[in-house]
Amino acid sequence: MLPEGMDMNALLQQAQAMQAQLEQAQQQLAESTFTGTAGGDLVIATVSGQGMLTDLKISPEAVDVDDLDSLSDLIIAAVRDAASQVTERAQSLMPDLGGMGL
Repeated sequence: MLPEGMDMNALLQQAQAMQAQLEQAQQQLAESTFTGTAGGDLVIATVSGQGMLTDLKISPEAVDVDDLDSLSDLIIAAVRDAASQVTERAQSLMPDLGGMGL
């Protein structure tokens, strides 16, 4: 049951507008790529808007066969950097879905 004074048609229109906004934001995000770096650009990771790793560049200076753990840490840091950018962008694009006035 709707609170007194609530118009069902207006509520439906608002929900449809929010759905359109959400779909547009999802499309924008899907078409975007994000780049994360670590170690002063020794490792550069590119991630799609869906969070999939699409490219990984490792500078020769980052490779020390006696210290592969450090390289692993750099790779993880670069991928996390890119992934956090995806999350931040998604949050900025998504409309406030809680504002339906109920």
